[in-house]
Amino acid sequence: MIEILCLIKHNGDATQSQKIPIYERAPWYETVGFQEQEDKLTQPRVISSHLPHQLFAKSFFKSKAKIIYTMRNPKDIIVSLYHFTKILFIFKESDNFQQLIEDFVKGNALYGSWFDHVKGWMQMKDDSRFFYITYEELLMDPRGSVVRLCKFLGKELDDAQIDSIVKHSTFSSMKENKMSNWTQMASDFLDHTKGSFLRKGIAGDWKNHFTVAQSEYFDKIFQEKVKDLNMSFPWEQL
Repeated sequence: MIEILCLIKHNGDATQSQKIPIYERAPWYETVGFQEQEDKLTQPRVISSHLPHQLFAKSFFKSKAKIIYTMRNPKDIIVSLYHFTKILFIFKESDNFQQLIEDFVKGNALYGSWFDHVKGWMQMKDDSRFFYITYEELLMDPRGSVVRLCKFLGKELDDAQIDSIVKHSTFSSMKENKMSNWTQMASDFLDHTKGSFLRKGIAGDWKNHFTVAQSEYFDKIFQEKVKDLNMSFPWEQL
């Protein structure tokens, strides 16, 4: 999503995406160095965050700034986290997949409960400043997703510009781009010897990690926790 938004900002021109690390093009709001990075951003600014709704900047809710909320199948998030614990030093490496599932459903995670996170932000689903999409939709219909994002942002681009955005934001393109694949990140933050930040970029890899029992256990909890949202999720059809 960050890559797509940076490309939309520059009308499909990938020059900046190939010159500036992705975490500098769209710095993380909740990080210590954000204020310094923010000063280097040009309008319109692209800012990233994992913060839950209740902890987000109160000034945003009084502004015209827009939020694009990207969701993903929580089972794939758990798998992603499992592999991230091996390469990101902010995590304690986990070899116990069942424990990781337990921690996830209990909200024992870096940003708290995924379920509460989704419920919190989806309070804004009818707000004109809020746009939500899933990772699965980005994979299934990348061009259609870009078109929808452009419409939301009020950005009019021609077919060639949209095609360029789609081309340069594919997983394979980003994995080859050293400014997007996180290989430039300092080794005291990311252990490059144990894996890559961009691993597979697919939907449904949870099927290679969850046992049938674990999947059924998680599904039961999932249905119970999201029943009040009255939403359907694309990954349920995969």
